[in-house]
Amino acid sequence: MTVRSRPGRPRRVLAGAALALLLSGCGAEQPVAPAAPVAPTPTTTAPAADRPTVLAESRPERVVIPALGVDSAMMDLGLQDDGTMEVPPDGTTAGWYALSPTPGEIGPAVLAAHVDWKGEPGVFHRLRDTEPGDEVRVRRADGSTAVFTVDRVEQYAKDSFPSDAVYGDVDRAELRLITCGGEFDGGTGDYEDNIVVYARLTGAA
Repeated sequence: MTVRSRPGRPRRVLAGAALALLLSGCGAEQPVAPAAPVAPTPTTTAPAADRPTVLAESRPERVVIPALGVDSAMMDLGLQDDGTMEVPPDGTTAGWYALSPTPGEIGPAVLAAHVDWKGEPGVFHRLRDTEPGDEVRVRRADGSTAVFTVDRVEQYAKDSFPSDAVYGDVDRAELRLITCGGEFDGGTGDYEDNIVVYARLTGAA
């Protein structure tokens, strides 16, 4: 799986800089051309009563999705010299893109993991089965747990990945879970699509 990204920017400034980031070839290592950057569109401000208090910065340590049986340690993902985002070294660990907000801060925190790895299921093997209303819990280094509720699950062809919708500016704490999906192309070693789960902060423990 190779992930393309624009050059990194300071964390929490991801909002307002649509990050063109594609996952490709989960379980393989085939490069993919970066998507062209696009400008973010304005977002609608939700009523204050519909938004929980956002959390202070704190690095994520574990992600749990009860409905899928996911319970994974987290590692930091940065940028490689060629501009591609680092990905987990195998299918057993999820990663947090460390130039995005920490889960619970305002903005779209980005988590990624393999759908499979060397013929074995990856952490996000069943991500496509996520449903609206499912809970995603992210344990943080400060001892708190950010609780997110899934709003929707989308599948996108990689040549029409909506960077603005996934990485654009938002006025509340949100979460993006990303992996590969769709048909596997044995010729390229790539999956044809991406699965993206959109979730919002609804509580803390």
